[in-house]
Amino acid sequence: MSTPEHLKYSATHQWAHSESDGLVSVGITDHAQAQLGDVVFVDPPAIGRKLKQGEACGVVESVKAASDIYSPVSGEVVAINEALSDTPEKVNEEPYAAWMFRLKPDTAAEMQGLLDAAAYQKIA
Repeated sequence: MSTPEHLKYSATHQWAHSESDGLVSVGITDHAQAQLGDVVFVDPPAIGRKLKQGEACGVVESVKAASDIYSPVSGEVVAINEALSDTPEKVNEEPYAAWMFRLKPDTAAEMQGLLDAAAYQKIA
């Protein structure tokens, strides 16, 4: 299982990446996509939606299950990865490149409270 060191992780198997513009990109981990199987649909949160840390905000559907997407930090959704509507399989092929949404975080402190790669590997 791949767990890049430069990302932060939630216990609900989302990854978060602080971008250079201050936004946070969010996707699901390699472990999560492996558990789901072949992803066939991604329903991200709507642009403009305000999220609280840990809030269910979208759905990933696979051939065998549907799973909620949880926001790893609080903030406002400012972008969604529209390419995933046509190619949801990218979540399986490149889980750490296939971001699902980007948000403007309310505070940087919540990112610091997420798991690092070593801590995430212990629970995955």
